[in-house]
Amino acid sequence: MQARMETTVNPDVVNAIQLLSKAVRSSGIDQKTTELVHLRVSQINGCSPCVYAGVAQAKKLGETDERLHAVAVWRESPFFTDAERAALDLAEAATRIEDGQPGVDDETWQAAAEHFAPAEISSILLCVALTNFFNRINRALRTPAGKVW
Repeated sequence: MQARMETTVNPDVVNAIQLLSKAVRSSGIDQKTTELVHLRVSQINGCSPCVYAGVAQAKKLGETDERLHAVAVWRESPFFTDAERAALDLAEAATRIEDGQPGVDDETWQAAAEHFAPAEISSILLCVALTNFFNRINRALRTPAGKVW
């Protein structure tokens, strides 16, 4: 795939993204969990550069191939903790809000609240929003996989 255009780096945008990324990391939630969330949202949105970079980042954090291969089928996989499942369910519900999908229902929210403090839930949701932001830009530009930021 060929990118539609080369993106220029706006220092203000880079700074804003770095601050948002820092906020996601500073909540105390395990970085592996946020990488699983990032990966699942990117899979749903079909964002190949974010899937590629997400797998690379998760592996740097010590994530296993076994678990990374199972993220797309996490509901049917025995490799994830209850907390990770709650985070992945929240991420999917917050991402799939088109075409009459219910979004984050009370059951999904309660499951997340059983495993995460409010600041951690906020971090998961910010990770979802930031990932969706990147996914949409990359899909519009047809950014190919292969780069890690």
